[in-house]
Amino acid sequence: MRKIILLGYMGCGKSTIAENLSKITQIPFVDLDKMIENKANTTISTIFKEHGEVYFRKLEHQVFVELLHDTEPMIIGLGGGTPCYANNHELLKGEDRVSIYLKASIDTLFNRLAANKSKRPLIAQMNDDELKEFIAKHLFDRSYFYNQAQFKVAVDGKTIEQTVADIVALLA
Repeated sequence: MRKIILLGYMGCGKSTIAENLSKITQIPFVDLDKMIENKANTTISTIFKEHGEVYFRKLEHQVFVELLHDTEPMIIGLGGGTPCYANNHELLKGEDRVSIYLKASIDTLFNRLAANKSKRPLIAQMNDDELKEFIAKHLFDRSYFYNQAQFKVAVDGKTIEQTVADIVALLA
């Protein structure tokens, strides 16, 4: 019932890496945010608007725990903030799971996020300076939680294939 948990800041490549890792390992990929949307039958932005962040974080924790208790092996891609709430960082360790922090520098994250701001409501209206400051502050605030992962894989300057190969080597 092995679970591979990928975590890191938005733009670090969790979904892309997980999809590629899934193809190689034949372990299904489950995106936590998509699971929450399916369970709630609405979008995450609607959950935030209608019920607030506290409600969302409780739901996020509940769905994460359900996935961890599922008997099937899976790759779980967490939301960027998941490890930081409801003691979720404590769920990153266990005999039946491997947690991997996809670590990206502020510059890497900025370059990736600046190119796709419109797809991310949280940062869509920010100018470049605001975005860089936002990323730096968040990374600082979240680093303790991200570093609770069993492994760290640097993604800066690497292709998707190189990052996936690094993860496969860790899992061997």
